[in-house]
Amino acid sequence: MQKIKYSSGSSSAFFKSLNQVVQDKLINTRELKKAQAMLWVKTVFYFLLHIYAYVFLYSQSNPSDGRLALCYFFVGISGILLGFNVSHDACHDALSKNKFTNTILYHLTFNMQGTSAWLWKIRHNSSHHVFPNVDGCDADIDNNPFLRLSPQHPLKKYQQYQHLYAIAVYCLYTLHWFLVKDILYLFKKRVANIKNNGYPARQIIIFICWKLAYLAALLFIPIWLGFSPTGVLLAFLVMHVANSLIFIHVLIATHLCMETEFPITDNIGALPFDYYTHQLATSLDYAPLSKICNLFLGGFNAHAAHHLYPRLPHTLYPQISKLIQEKANEFGVPYNQLSLLAAIRSHYKYLKKMGRSDHSTALSSFL
Repeated sequence: MQKIKYSSGSSSAFFKSLNQVVQDKLINTRELKKAQAMLWVKTVFYFLLHIYAYVFLYSQSNPSDGRLALCYFFVGISGILLGFNVSHDACHDALSKNKFTNTILYHLTFNMQGTSAWLWKIRHNSSHHVFPNVDGCDADIDNNPFLRLSPQHPLKKYQQYQHLYAIAVYCLYTLHWFLVKDILYLFKKRVANIKNNGYPARQIIIFICWKLAYLAALLFIPIWLGFSPTGVLLAFLVMHVANSLIFIHVLIATHLCMETEFPITDNIGALPFDYYTHQLATSLDYAPLSKICNLFLGGFNAHAAHHLYPRLPHTLYPQISKLIQEKANEFGVPYNQLSLLAAIRSHYKYLKKMGRSDHSTALSSFL
């Protein structure tokens, strides 16, 4: 199979100029140290907040179903914030200069949410970040039976309504990830550009143990403490619906919207952009300069900065985003930015377009 490649290798005049300014104004100054210190403050805060959410849940005495649902909502939201602000940076070795520290904190904080840190890192770093929005090479837009997310996917008749029923699919996203998606990926022979050559028994055992620990923390222990089994199950479901809707609407428009590109290869396997221009063309920012959004969303709102500098702390993204905007204008490269609400609307418009227009175009080649 022909190897997919970027049209101009891995460099561009845009990125060379941008990187020089980022080095001079941020990396080689006190700004980087300040950002790293702030990231550690956030790490401690969100980790303690998530632990407190569990302590608060377990300390309840004969709670009503409504109070129990609020406690689970607190656990879920604090977990999402921990993932946004700590797990993601640690996954990219942006949290610490020590790789072991990153690995421990990433696996601990991510697995605490019931999802496999080990499997997600493979998909995220080795697939999505290498070829975002490239069909057959980005695991995040793998073909699925529910939603058509890429113009290169075949159109099913019922998907003409996907912009209407998508919200119901999204409500179950994290629960599906925990119960189904991880297990499917464990046994899939191929995920986008990644071939499964078998996983070590040690990792599979760890995978099972974390799943059981998550069930114990949120189902078995509360019921053992005397909470209503029905109340616990309902609260668990409410938590996952809330988690799913927040997770999806923070993340999905950053790549899947009307403004972003879905590049395909030519007859020799070359993509139309160089690597760095590709990252901008396939990403969407919303409120990238906002320190408030950065505080809660861990830099996901500044997605161009993340794709260009994944190994830098997200607490530096507002400054990087400003420089990206300036250099994108200077060099005439694509840069997509909307408000959060406009980005969400754009995503649903994109779903409608994908459901009513058959843009099927086969890729010239696959990895």
